[in-house]
Amino acid sequence: MNLVEEIKKSYKRGSSLHKLIYINLGVFLMVKIIFIFLFLFNIQDAELLVLDWLALPTYLPELLTRFWTPFTYMFLHERFLHILFNLLWLYWFGEIFLEYFDQKKLVSLYLLGGLSGALLNILAFNLFPVFEPILRHSLTLGASASVMAIVIAIAAYVPNYIIRLVLIGPVKIKYIAIAALVFSSLLDFAENPGGSIAHIGGALFGFIYVSQFKKGKDMAKGFNKVMDSVFRLFKPRSKMKVSYKKKTADKDMDYNAVKAEEQKNVDRILEKISKAGYESLTKKEKEILFKMSNNNKQ
Repeated sequence: MNLVEEIKKSYKRGSSLHKLIYINLGVFLMVKIIFIFLFLFNIQDAELLVLDWLALPTYLPELLTRFWTPFTYMFLHERFLHILFNLLWLYWFGEIFLEYFDQKKLVSLYLLGGLSGALLNILAFNLFPVFEPILRHSLTLGASASVMAIVIAIAAYVPNYIIRLVLIGPVKIKYIAIAALVFSSLLDFAENPGGSIAHIGGALFGFIYVSQFKKGKDMAKGFNKVMDSVFRLFKPRSKMKVSYKKKTADKDMDYNAVKAEEQKNVDRILEKISKAGYESLTKKEKEILFKMSNNNKQ
C-alpha cells in the first residue's frame, strides 16, 4: 500500500480532531506546492496571489467578492512554525475537549470560533480609525481563532482540570488558557492586531458557548443542521437495487410443474411396489414415499 493510500485510510479511521489536523496540513502543503509551481514559471507575487484567494480580507468590497474566505482562512497557514503551534494546541486541548463533548461539537466549535474571530476582525478594522491606512491591504489567516475557542471553552467547562507540564508540574487548565490568551492576543496587539482580534473573537465565542451549554442551550444546534444539509448534498447516493418479482401466473406454473413431477415419481414407486413388493424399493424411493405421505397428512 502506497503512502497516499495509507493517509486516506488513516484519515477515514481518525476522529474529527484528526481530520481537522489533516485538513490543515493538507491545505498547507497544497499552498506550498502552488507557490513553487508559480515561482518556477516566474509569476510575480506568487505567494500573494494564493493568499489573496484564501485569506480573509477586512475591506468589505473585497470580502464580498471573496465570500468564502471566512471559512478558508481558518485552515490557511503561511509559515511552518505558525501551523506547528496551532496544531499542537489543537491536538492537546482537542483531546481534553473530547473527554467531555462529542466530535460534532468539536467541529462546530472550531468552525464557529473561526467565524466569530473573522466577524470581530472585520468589525474592528472597519470601525476603528487606527486601521484605516491598512484596511484595504489587510489579510487574516490561520486557525488561531478556532483553536482559541476550543482552549477557552474546555477551560471554562472544567477549569480545575490538571495538566502536567514538563519542568513545571501540575497546572490547572484555566491558568494555561488565560496565559495563552494573554500572550497571543494582548502582549503583541500592536504588532499583530488582526490576529490578536481574531484570537479574542474565538475566545469570546468559546466562553459564551460553554456558558450557554451549562444552562442547557446548544448554540451550535442550528449550525449543525445547516452543515448536515450541506454535507448531504455532496454525499454520494447509494445505488438503487431493482429486483423484479415473477408474476403470479409464472409462480403457479412453476409450482404445478414441480407437483406434477413429484406425482409422477410417486406413481412409478407405487407401480414398483405392486409388481415386486415394498422391499424392492431403494432407500431414496422409500424416503420419497415417506415424505409424500407426511405431506398428504398435513
